[in-house]
Amino acid sequence: MPHHVKALLTALLLVVAVATPAVADCSDRPKAGVDWTNCPLLNKKLSGNNFRGAVLAGTNFTNSDLSRSDFTGANLTGAYLIRSLLVDAILASADLTKAMMSRADLTHANLRGAILVKTELLRADLTGATLAGSNLEKAELGRALLRDVDFAGAKLNGAYMARADLRGAQFGDAVLTGADLNRADLRGADLAKVQGLEQAQLAGTCGDDTTRLPDGLVPPDSWPCASREDNDLDD
Repeated sequence: MPHHVKALLTALLLVVAVATPAVADCSDRPKAGVDWTNCPLLNKKLSGNNFRGAVLAGTNFTNSDLSRSDFTGANLTGAYLIRSLLVDAILASADLTKAMMSRADLTHANLRGAILVKTELLRADLTGATLAGSNLEKAELGRALLRDVDFAGAKLNGAYMARADLRGAQFGDAVLTGADLNRADLRGADLAKVQGLEQAQLAGTCGDDTTRLPDGLVPPDSWPCASREDNDLDD
């Protein structure tokens, strides 16, 4: 074979090798940077693992135990984490855009700086979680347990938070422009410095004299409310 033809074939093979995306190996052991793209990993016991920087886009972790695992900087876009256990998990700076996380247990999870744009967290438990600096624009948080959550600096523009339990939540300077708070429980929540909150968004919410509001906003007629049950939050 002429030398120039051989050289051309070699170059073409290199181009193909570079252009062909690597296929995820779902049998790989959990480790930092692992590529489990679109892998079916339902009902797995994976607690306490290091997934820092892992590629987990579209991975199905439904009903899996991922408690205390470290997902710092991981790509979890479109991942399925329905009813998954993520208690004390570290998801700082992770990308969870459009992830499905309904009824997931994220108690005391660290989601500082995480991207949760259009993420579904319906009825998820985030009690005591850290969401400071996170992006929750248009996230679905209906009926979620968000008690004592740190939202400082979070973006909640257009987030759906109807009937969410936000008792004791610390909002700091979070942005709440267009957020749906219908029947949300705000007792003990600190919203004194939030941005974008309007009087109309408080209509129908549950609050009392322990709820702090920004200057210029006043408690609606629905306050004070005695209990979540009275506010019909558990239907």
